[in-house]
Formats: sequence, structure tokens, C-alpha cells
Amino acid sequence: MSLLTVLTGIVSACDKSSNSEPLPVVHTIKTFDKQRHAFGNGFNQAVEGVFDFHVDPTKVERIWMFVKLNCPPEGCNIWDMYANISVKDPNSDHWFEIGRYITPYGVDNSAVGKGFRIDVTDFKSLLTGEVTLRSFVEVWGSDGWLVTVNFEVTEGTPDYKYYQVVNLLAFNQHSLAGIPYGEKHGFDLSRTVTIPEMAEATSLRTVITGWGHATPLDPDGRPCAEWCFRTHATLINGAPLFYHELKPLGCASNPINNQRGNWSPDRAGWCPGMAVPVRTDKFDLPMAGESFTYAYELDEWVNNFQSSADNKHAYYAISSYVIVKSNEPLERPVVN
Repeated sequence: MSLLTVLTGIVSACDKSSNSEPLPVVHTIKTFDKQRHAFGNGFNQAVEGVFDFHVDPTKVERIWMFVKLNCPPEGCNIWDMYANISVKDPNSDHWFEIGRYITPYGVDNSAVGKGFRIDVTDFKSLLTGEVTLRSFVEVWGSDGWLVTVNFEVTEGTPDYKYYQVVNLLAFNQHSLAGIPYGEKHGFDLSRTVTIPEMAEATSLRTVITGWGHATPLDPDGRPCAEWCFRTHATLINGAPLFYHELKPLGCASNPINNQRGNWSPDRAGWCPGMAVPVRTDKFDLPMAGESFTYAYELDEWVNNFQSSADNKHAYYAISSYVIVKSNEPLERPVVN
């Protein structure tokens, strides 16, 4: 091989390197740091804070949120409790739930390294500049939890430069604030949605957990709605389009396997000591400029109120959002 050939190869490799896309840049944004959540003794279940997200959302490829749990001096609270992180929407002053998790029974979550990992990229239009966050743990003891929340923001090549997100359903203030299941209720589960003209992709993001030990039991002895496996439907223009199966997740395989309570049996779509699954439903078409009706339909079941539990009701705590994306600036969807 001649010297000229070798030099030509080196120059060619350098040209390819210089023309390749830049490597992604990852920003770590620290927010709550071992923030005590408890009930009583001067502590609260909810804590708010304002944090600087020094990122340009048009360059954001992905945002991971990590929720780390440590035990206070008294030890971690012994129960598996509903918990979430929310961001305040400056357009409406409403709280948008960006991630939900269930605390482990009486232990920290060090077994999962940096903490529960939740993809919150859908909310990148809100996670920029001065951001107000709220951390909530539905704990009823004065021991509680020390909660740390960090974000890893990757700048690179996003699927779309611009996102917008608006709320569809928000029955998620706490575990028993959800939709009453198997009985008549006054919750409005239908909306009319108008998608902006510039939308190039449209999807729905839903988080749902069942609570309660209501009867009649399922044939395998499971009460509702914590334990009974159900499939719910999202209706678009009156017809079911997306389905959410609240089925076993494999709780017994949880790496947090030293819990001090009944952590291994399968719940309906969640587990103690895990992040709650995010259910993403993407429309085949972007729906740009179109209006459609949305409704959430629970699987049919009737509560007979014969449970021996103090609370004889069943509930589904739910939050749902519509997300639109584009490579051009776009308006928010309109929800009525």
C-alpha cells in the first residue's frame, strides 16, 4: 500500500467524522433532594419547588426522570402508597402528572440504582426555563420518605422539535380520588378535542391504577379494583380505538425484593415498589386541524357493596393527556 493511499484514507475518515452528527449532550438537572414527605410532626404529604431547566426544548431528544427513595431516621413507611410527580402548567395553573409510582413496603429503592425511571419527554414543552414541580406521597405516618428527583435531559436529534400537551382527564389527586368503579357516579369521562393545523403526530398518554377491595370477587378470588384484571377502552368518535389492559406485571420479579409487606402478588397493572406504566396510544394519522370526541370507558362490572373492608368502593385513579408534535411551531390542542 502506498503512502498516498494511507494518507487519503486518513483524510477520508476525518471528513466522515467531521460530517457526522454531533454526539448527544446529556444534562442532569437536580430538583428535590431527600425531601421529607410524611403526615404529622410538621411534615406534609406534598412538597413544591421551583427549578431551572436550562434546556432548549426544540433540541431535546429525551427526558428521563429518576425518583430515588431513602428512609428517614425513623425508617421508611411500611405501606405501599400512591405517589406522583407533577409539573405546573403555566397556561392553566393546573398540575400535570408526569410520573406515578408506588412506594415499596418499608424499604428504600436503592436496588434500582438511580431510582424509578420514567420517560417524561412528552412534557418537554413544560420542562424548560423556570419550572414548578410538585412531589406527592400519600403517606399517613410521621415516618414517611426522603424523595430525590433528578432529570436526565438528552440534547440530540428529537423526533419532532415542537411538542404541545394538554389535559384530558385528571382524577388523580390521590388514590381514592379516581373514578368510582361499578357504581353510578358524576364523573365526566368524555371530551371534545381539536388538533392544531400544524400537527404532524398525535398521541394520548394515560396513567391509571386501581384501588379498593370491593366485591363481588372475581372467580379467582380477586376484589376490585386493586386486584381485578380489567381491560378499559378509549373511544374516539364513539368507537373503541385503544385498549388498556390492567393485567399482571410480574410483581414477584421486582428487583426491590426485600420489602416488608405483601409485595409479590400481582396487582391490576401496578406493583408495590415500581413506577406505574405509561400507556401511550398513537393515532395512525396526525389528525391535523380535525376535531374528535374522546371518552374513557371502564370494563363493565357492578359493585354489590358486600365487602368486609371499611371502604366498600372501588376506584381508578387516572390522568390522561393529548400530545401533539411538529417540526414547525404549533398551537396547543383545544379540549372541551
